[in-house]
Amino acid sequence: MRYFIKPPWWLKKLYRACIWDIPAKEKVLYLTFDDGPHPQATAFVLDELKKYNAKATFFCIGKNVTLHSPIYRRILDEGHRVGNHTFNHLNGWKTKDITYFKDVAAAAKHIDSSLFRPPYGKASRWQIKHLTGAGPFNMKVIMWSVLSADFDPEVSPEDCLQNVILAAKPGDIIVFHDSEKAWRNLAYALPKVLMYFTGRGYRFEKINL
Repeated sequence: MRYFIKPPWWLKKLYRACIWDIPAKEKVLYLTFDDGPHPQATAFVLDELKKYNAKATFFCIGKNVTLHSPIYRRILDEGHRVGNHTFNHLNGWKTKDITYFKDVAAAAKHIDSSLFRPPYGKASRWQIKHLTGAGPFNMKVIMWSVLSADFDPEVSPEDCLQNVILAAKPGDIIVFHDSEKAWRNLAYALPKVLMYFTGRGYRFEKINL
C-alpha cells in the first residue's frame, strides 16, 4: 500500500485548489476523522476529545449517517464540525463524473456542510474544480498535511502514533478514521496524540473555513 504520511510539494501544487493545511502562528492542530459515523469508533473518539476539550472535524459517509443518526447528532451536539465524504465512499479516479457528483449530492441531503474530502484522497482535478466552483456545490475540498495511516493493517499502533508525533506542526490537518478497519490503531494512537500535544501547549480546533 503506497501513500505519503506528509504530501509532497508537487502533489499540493498539482491540486492547488484543495486545502492541505491552515497556516498558524499559534500551537493549533486540526484533527479530522473519515468514514464514520460508527457506533463504537466515533463514540470513542468523542469521549477522548471531551477529555481534552478538543474539537475536530468529521468527514462522514452519507450512508453511515443514515444508519447511525444518533451518533451523527452527537457529533454536532458536542460542537464539532462535519464534512461530506460522499454517500457511498466512492473513489473519484474510478467513478464517472456524473455518478460521482450525484453521490456527493446524495450525501449533502444528510450532511449540511460546505466542506468535502474525497475518499482515499482521490478525485480528478476536473471533479475538484466542479465541486469548488461557483456552481451547485461551492465546497472547500479539505485534504491533509499528516496521514496517521491508521487504516493500514501493516502499520502497528506504535508506528501510527509516531507518524503523527514526528510529522505534525502548527496548522497541520491530521487524518484518522473512525471506522472498524482503523479501530486497532485509532484506539491506541488517538489518546496518546491528544495527551502528547496538549502537554506541549497545543490545542485542537475544528476547521472553520
